[in-house]
Amino acid sequence: MNIAPRMNRLFAPDGKCFDVAVDHGFFGERNFLNGIENMQQVISVLVDAAPDAIQLSVGQSPILQGMPGKHKPALVLRTDIANVYGKTLPHYLYSGMIHEPLEQALRLDASCVVANLFNLPDQPEVHHQCVENIMALKAECERYGMPLMVEPLVMKDNTQAGGYMVDGDIDKILPLVRQAVELGADIIKADPTDDVSEYHRVIEIAGDKPVLVRGGGRVSDAEILQRTYELMQQGAKGIVYGRNVIQHPNPSGMTQALMAVVHDGTMPEAALKQLEA
Repeated sequence: MNIAPRMNRLFAPDGKCFDVAVDHGFFGERNFLNGIENMQQVISVLVDAAPDAIQLSVGQSPILQGMPGKHKPALVLRTDIANVYGKTLPHYLYSGMIHEPLEQALRLDASCVVANLFNLPDQPEVHHQCVENIMALKAECERYGMPLMVEPLVMKDNTQAGGYMVDGDIDKILPLVRQAVELGADIIKADPTDDVSEYHRVIEIAGDKPVLVRGGGRVSDAEILQRTYELMQQGAKGIVYGRNVIQHPNPSGMTQALMAVVHDGTMPEAALKQLEA
């Protein structure tokens, strides 16, 4: 089936998208809950700030979709759950898919579904689970005309990096992004590279698939705005940021500042002044 109708709900007319990720509670980590303890309030603030999309779990999506009005942000539904983010990894690792993901996505009127493609040091079985998840999900997405966002995520060794630290090595990111495309991703959600000026190579390896950049850990306002501007200038079609929005003292202001950078090409200095005002 044709994915264009849902892609048009997800991406603005300029072909760009800012998706605010608020699916962190899905993964069972205490520190992931900082800033999102009250999801009703968080989602209400974000809806008022009007990003293009909000990324949620199956359990929290009804909050967004139950809000009145025609002009809510699009729903991006997280379809997989993993236990690989902690500082100490458990003896058994998994990345599992929710049951009947496409039926649940359709019932929730989602515009897109998202799944991880992990590359963890010395954990090939988790990567294999992700590949199996994506292959099964792709077939269902094709049947129902649902865009598939794949998140190629290269992670550092948890014991050395302290848990949930991404590896920005471009030589690790490129093959994983390409594998996501080969598995059928309609949208790529990829980490920034250590050298931001090389990100155009990630765009190139993804071919004609739009690339949205992950935000990663919390950084200063000036840094996230500058990085976003540089990434957009290299051809990224948008961003998927979570903690840099939801853990910010002014989530609405940060959303609007990032929207200005993504959609209007606003210089980071001007966006920072907008935020501070």
